[in-house]
Amino acid sequence: MMELYLDLHSQPCRSVFLFAKAVGIPFEFKFIDLSAGQQYSEEFGKISMMRKVPVMKDGSFVLTESTAILVYLVQKYASLVADHWFPADLQQQARVNEYLSWQHTNLRAQGSKVFLLRTMFAPIMGFEVPKEKMDAAVEDLNQSLNLLEEKFLQNKPFIIGDKISLADVVAVVEIMQPVGTGLNVFEGRPKLIAWRERVKQELGVKLFDEAHEVIMKVSSLPQMLQQSGMLEMFKPKFQKMFS
Repeated sequence: MMELYLDLHSQPCRSVFLFAKAVGIPFEFKFIDLSAGQQYSEEFGKISMMRKVPVMKDGSFVLTESTAILVYLVQKYASLVADHWFPADLQQQARVNEYLSWQHTNLRAQGSKVFLLRTMFAPIMGFEVPKEKMDAAVEDLNQSLNLLEEKFLQNKPFIIGDKISLADVVAVVEIMQPVGTGLNVFEGRPKLIAWRERVKQELGVKLFDEAHEVIMKVSSLPQMLQQSGMLEMFKPKFQKMFS
């Protein structure tokens, strides 16, 4: 059986988990505890030198990068996966790819930055995030959310039209990352709220909540990192990232 190496603290892991579960793709969940540093273990290094999750192992074939994994799953399990997830139509498929390409350096990057500043900065650096740094990060995130609404979603039920696609799954997990820190980025955005609810219904509310359970309890993450010794290991990276 195909193996998926995941930690649901990770947005890309959640997108792969949610899609595979929602469409009924059989897989074995291999938990890689990022807070304990399992990605740096010798055992995991034999599977992927990237030392990141998600990783898919299908027999002897190993694949990294969540968007590549999602497309692989669509194509391998075509009999299980309805066309709307990654349409065969050239232009519709291009719209999915357009969003997947854009989000890496926009919504994903900015949502992740806000998440790290709100959860990890103070425990690692030993002082609170400067207000101007936090305000700038939130403003960048809001600009990406504006583009999601105005350029990608517009007045459609889902990003590419009337039906859900991979683009919606990848988008919603990224937005939920800062939400897990207590920042309600949906506030004042009725269009995004309605879209989120449609995505939840399509994926299954129970499954959606299961996938996001750990991120909604993220306040315990710094303590977990402290106990594993990973907190100190992250300090040089944080200093470089946020100096």
